[in-house]
Amino acid sequence: QVQLMESGGGSVQTGGSLTLYCQASGFRFSTACLNWFRQTPGKEREGVAAIDNDGETSYAESVKGRFTISKDNAKKTLNLQMNSLKPEDSGTYYCAACGTTPTGQGTQVFVSS
Repeated sequence: QVQLMESGGGSVQTGGSLTLYCQASGFRFSTACLNWFRQTPGKEREGVAAIDNDGETSYAESVKGRFTISKDNAKKTLNLQMNSLKPEDSGTYYCAACGTTPTGQGTQVFVSS
């Protein structure tokens, strides 16, 4: 059974940093393609970052140069290092396998101005 559980969210001031974690189980993590999404009330879910089965990464333009997606295969965690945070980065962050809809509860990020 595929399970993905997000954690690491919190409240920070503009310019601060947070690292989000997605604990995975139930599938072959090391070769999985995985995404981070975020959802803000009133807006569509936005893809933030992705890492494919070869380890190639891609980012939304709004987070390029500030966010870094990575996988820890030993711990089976998908990480999202977020630096230079802005108020518009606030939202609920979810992880999911590529091509699937997030099913976890997400982790909330709030960036104050």
